[in-house]
Amino acid sequence: MPVYEYTALDSKGKKRSGIVDAESPFAARARLRDTGTFPVSLKEAPHTVEGKSGKGFSVDEYFSRVRPSQVAVVTRQMSTLVGAGLPIVTALSILIPQMPNPRLKGVLAHVKDSIVEGQSFAQGLAAHPRVFSPLYVNMVRAGEASGAMEVVLEGLADLSEKTEANKSKVRQAMAYPMVMTVIGTLVLFILMVKIVPTITNLFEGVHQQLPAPTRLLLAISGVLKGYWWLLAIGVVLVVLGVQRFKRTPRGKLLWDRMILALPLFGPLALNMATGRFSRTLGALLKNGVPLLTALDITKNVLDNVVVRKVVEEASGEIGEGKSLAGALAPRNLFPPIAVQMIDVGEQSGQLEAMLLKVAELYEAEAEGTIQTMTTLLEPLLIVVMAVMVGFIVISILMPLFEMSQLVR
Repeated sequence: MPVYEYTALDSKGKKRSGIVDAESPFAARARLRDTGTFPVSLKEAPHTVEGKSGKGFSVDEYFSRVRPSQVAVVTRQMSTLVGAGLPIVTALSILIPQMPNPRLKGVLAHVKDSIVEGQSFAQGLAAHPRVFSPLYVNMVRAGEASGAMEVVLEGLADLSEKTEANKSKVRQAMAYPMVMTVIGTLVLFILMVKIVPTITNLFEGVHQQLPAPTRLLLAISGVLKGYWWLLAIGVVLVVLGVQRFKRTPRGKLLWDRMILALPLFGPLALNMATGRFSRTLGALLKNGVPLLTALDITKNVLDNVVVRKVVEEASGEIGEGKSLAGALAPRNLFPPIAVQMIDVGEQSGQLEAMLLKVAELYEAEAEGTIQTMTTLLEPLLIVVMAVMVGFIVISILMPLFEMSQLVR
């Protein structure tokens, strides 16, 4: 059923706004009048993140898209309301008018309508896969089956907030080095294109061979000044080509293998994947999802294809009777300590709690690695910039020194 956003006047002449679901704009206006509200404006609200066409790029859709952080906030609010004893429909009715994002408002309104029409909460959420992930939907489904919706929503809120917090830490840690890199590159480009040619004009009338560093500097400056647009196009084409290659199954596999094989970034990527695998699987098991179903959901939230393939193969062996640790150990991908902790959890009957401890361990280790890398990266960028600027200065000064010696 379509959802409409409206602005209206109540019986006292005060302006009100909100949403109403109806078969048509005419029915929506009639429904508002029945409540003593007189509509001034009425428009259909977006109810899916795909938009009307579901294709292409739209600036409006980009800025109104539903972000995971917004879903985390809604989940926490739902957990609080349901924990206070309110039914799901009532909780949604309270939350919908407060949503600042019109797309999320429309999605929640459709979820509420689907529940009113007889569907389950999980079925309503599953109709919006770009907003609510399979992990989210399956945990809600498990909560409905067990009657512990309050506990499941609280666990989902914790999981969503923890995931967003980890992403935020990574973004914050990488922000300064990225800004430094962009500014440094821009400064060097301006030096090479604007400053260096102006200074090196002094050498045009000198009838002697310039030093090798100066000739190299002039050649680089000439290429950048004359063909910077061609270089920019080349960089863009290379980036687009790599991105397109990564979208193919073979390209994604090769890229993820290369990431895991890198000296410093490989262990970091593996620690992050281990933390995400353990936290997701632990949260699902804690909320009553069977192990095989939980593994099937968990593999779909893993970004690295190599790790995902290992989980998929392990899931097949678990279906044949193996333990989780016994299926993961022979593949030598996950850290041995993580596998041993999982083994202890299985033997003690505390697999969910142990998986969450593994997640905390490797998330903390990944965070420490990122902080170390960024701490080392800052002076490294400064050294690189100093070397490049020093090369420019020396290349300019060398012929000046030679000219001063000839004058003597």
